[in-house]
Amino acid sequence: MKPFNFVLDLTNRRFLASFIIITLSIYGLYYLGHPLIADNVDVPITQTSKVALKDTGTDTVSAKCKNECRPSGSEVWPEGIVAKTSDLDMRPLRDSTNKKAHSQHSKSLLAIAAGVKQKDLVDKIITKFLQNGFIVMVFHYDGIVDQWNDLGWASDVIHVSAVDQTKWWFAKRFLHPDIVSEYDYLFVWDEDLEVDHFDPGRYLAIVKEEGLDISQPALDRGKSGIHHHITAHRKNSKVHRRYYKLQGGKRCYKNSTSPPCIGWVELMVPVFSKAAWRCAWYLIQNDLIHGWGIDFQLGYCAQGDRKKTVGVVDAEYIVHLGLATLGGSNHVSTCKLSVLIYLNDFTRDFTPCLHILRVEVAR
Repeated sequence: MKPFNFVLDLTNRRFLASFIIITLSIYGLYYLGHPLIADNVDVPITQTSKVALKDTGTDTVSAKCKNECRPSGSEVWPEGIVAKTSDLDMRPLRDSTNKKAHSQHSKSLLAIAAGVKQKDLVDKIITKFLQNGFIVMVFHYDGIVDQWNDLGWASDVIHVSAVDQTKWWFAKRFLHPDIVSEYDYLFVWDEDLEVDHFDPGRYLAIVKEEGLDISQPALDRGKSGIHHHITAHRKNSKVHRRYYKLQGGKRCYKNSTSPPCIGWVELMVPVFSKAAWRCAWYLIQNDLIHGWGIDFQLGYCAQGDRKKTVGVVDAEYIVHLGLATLGGSNHVSTCKLSVLIYLNDFTRDFTPCLHILRVEVAR
């Protein structure tokens, strides 16, 4: 048998070259056409394929973002066990059928500053709100709590006591947005009010219908101490959002766009939506006492156009008695946002505080 001859003549070499070129062309056409063919073929996806599809760079980035956005300190726990928010609903200690326990989760909260001298007024206010399914928190600024125990609702509300602290001191410390995030609306009210013409349930229905994120009930013109005419009650009106003043100082015209001509409420009886309160809470300074000037900036928290989402509800109105309760008229107030200013008579002159607040917000 003759050994195999690896030497090729010229003809064989040409044939081999042609064969290689044709073979490469066929493979090239196959790979170029494969995606087009695959697009028109239904290929069943196995369980392994599904797992492979999920394991993509996008999902990795999403998971990373999800972990970074978790509350600080919660990283060691499985996500399903982390409770990011809370509420102020009281839970029965033993008997889950306790008739005093709320049969369903309350959707709104009343937080009211109260002293025992205004006990009768506060009793009427809280009774109305509890009848409408509200959670109620009472801020006792005089430190007296036991003298409320004779009222039927005393054990059904939350009592917080700190001597000589104002409503905004309590609100900053006990109404953090994550604690009250379960409530659709927050009423942060003073105590010197009469509510004979006010129903919380009807009020909420109007607020929702009108799309108001920040609101207040109108003030009875004949009995209330009215400082800004936009808050005055209007007959035959459901809601108003502006007022007109064509004479005297600080006039308000049809084309006025700034508070208190439009989109403004006063701080004695504000009502906030959940989103508006989350914004407003950050505006409240730790050293804030009476809150003057804050009301002129609340429009930034109105979740849209303040000319539409801030308003005064006329259909449900109250009487603001304007009683001197906490501190009296000779109290000395401080206003500190970046500079400390002392005011000798806070009932008359708080312009320096308001100026500082406006400067800080404009930065």
